Amino acid sequence: MKALFFFIMVLCVTSCAPIYVNYDFEKGTDFSQYKTYNYYSDMQTGLNELDTKRLLDVLDEEMKAQGFVLSDDPDFFIDIKSSEFQSVQRNTVGVGVGGSGRNVGGGISIGLPIGQANVNRQITFDFVDEKNNKGLFWQAVSESSFNPNAEPEKREAHLKAIVKKVLDKYPPKS
Repeated sequence: MKALFFFIMVLCVTSCAPIYVNYDFEKGTDFSQYKTYNYYSDMQTGLNELDTKRLLDVLDEEMKAQGFVLSDDPDFFIDIKSSEFQSVQRNTVGVGVGGSGRNVGGGISIGLPIGQANVNRQITFDFVDEKNNKGLFWQAVSESSFNPNAEPEKREAHLKAIVKKVLDKYPPKS
């Protein structure tokens, strides 16, 4: 029984890839004036249509939980962009051949990659104030691993984790 528990704990820890988020905001912004939001109508997220719908649904849910209201005449707009890239593969096995004798030496070494490179996804969330011509006032850039073959439930859970971590620092604490 203890072995099963240990195995499940190890599986949970290793399967949860970290989500990194970088934040930036316009200094001097009064974040208390922003109560309503909407999305740009021509937003190109870079995600497929299903993932875009999942992301917007999760974002709406989290924004509502923080007290924001989706509006046709919003205080600010949200723009979302994403990109995918493969991380550098660092796992290799070195194979070497060498020889020496009578003051002569030589050798050759080759690094062979192990496994496959990880696919990462970067999602940028821009909060833009067009109503008062202030432009971009808050931005979060998230980066995490991405499995293009994941089941819909796992994709949604991953997007929830990203949105939760992104909005964790909004509004910024003074």
